[in-house]
Amino acid sequence: MRTALNIEARTIHDELHTVFGDEAPSYRTVTRWAQWFREGREEIEDEERSGRPVTKTTLDNIEEIRSIVNDDPYVTIAELQEHTGLSGKVSKCRKENVESENVEKKCRKAKCRKLRTPVNP
Repeated sequence: MRTALNIEARTIHDELHTVFGDEAPSYRTVTRWAQWFREGREEIEDEERSGRPVTKTTLDNIEEIRSIVNDDPYVTIAELQEHTGLSGKVSKCRKENVESENVEKKCRKAKCRKLRTPVNP
């Protein structure tokens, strides 16, 4: 509505920042919205588009990866991707949600035990 009254995006952003503080949308976001409204758009929600949908890091995905890693601390990212059907999110999910819970420590201990095991010549 403010855009319909020809109020500049900077003024709209300043008003939003006054009301919402750090929770206000960025200036860039406000300028994008203002442009959309000037072009006749009525909502700020993204329109549907074709292509592959983004896979979110859901609790189910995290739990599935955690379970696989707990069963096999040596599992590779490629194997996790194959088992879960997830792509680039696997590495991020594992690092942020699984390894942070001492799975990495467990893996290191398992590797150390393996190295200390005597090998028969």
